[in-house]
Amino acid sequence: MNQIKTLLLTLSLLVWGALGSYADDTLKGKKVLVYTKNGEGFVHDNIPYAVESVKRLGKAHGFDVEVSDDPVIFTEGYLKDVDFMVFTSTNNEVFDTDEQRLAFRRYMQAGGGLVGIHSVVGTERKWEWFKMMIGGRFVWHPRFQRFRINKLDHAHPSMEGVPNVWEKEDECYLMHELYPGIRVIMAHDLESLNKDQEERVRELAGNFGRYYPAVWHQDFDGGVVWVTALGHHIKDYEDPDFVNHLYQGMKYVAGKIDKRDYSKSYATDRDTPVRFLNN
Repeated sequence: MNQIKTLLLTLSLLVWGALGSYADDTLKGKKVLVYTKNGEGFVHDNIPYAVESVKRLGKAHGFDVEVSDDPVIFTEGYLKDVDFMVFTSTNNEVFDTDEQRLAFRRYMQAGGGLVGIHSVVGTERKWEWFKMMIGGRFVWHPRFQRFRINKLDHAHPSMEGVPNVWEKEDECYLMHELYPGIRVIMAHDLESLNKDQEERVRELAGNFGRYYPAVWHQDFDGGVVWVTALGHHIKDYEDPDFVNHLYQGMKYVAGKIDKRDYSKSYATDRDTPVRFLNN
């Protein structure tokens, strides 16, 4: 048992050592908020592992990480200094008030960034703007299993080092209310799923055929969004491929943002109609 622990520790150090060797300093000096709030319902056990993974990336690449599950921080005074946020396996309602929702929306309109991980697509399911921004609303997933995810956009900067055909154990998330503005860069291969739940998968996949969105990005309402539906298991956050996947998504968002400019924040309540001027 001690030999196994020693081997795992050695592998972990090699992973983080390799990540720390990147010369790119896009993330250096950034302030990153990792938000972990969950509403009533299922809470993923991967959250603390994801938090530690981002913290290690912060140490390796010179960016500051703050972690919170308290929605009271969602005020303009606090958020104006946050370069981008990571919502890691957030689920259901993660804000207590519409004032907090408005503060988040105005932050994004001011040029903020968001990296969403896994069940982030099940967050704020009753808020139309949030569902548009995040890309859809989670409905169901077949059981945890090994399947394939295909890289669609090899030229996208966040795909650096990501396998062209990624075979891994995870959950294949299916959604309703998919927003047409998202740019899909990786797709679940539905044909690679076990056939025991095929009828339900086909029903919920709707007009999609073999391939279904897994990773996407968009510029939306002034902000920059990058989302991966992957990352269910705690072991993902020590896996070199998955850690690189998160790092590349974070680096992509960090490279597109600048200082917040609240003169561009036009929303006066959570449901102010989107103007489609800053997308």
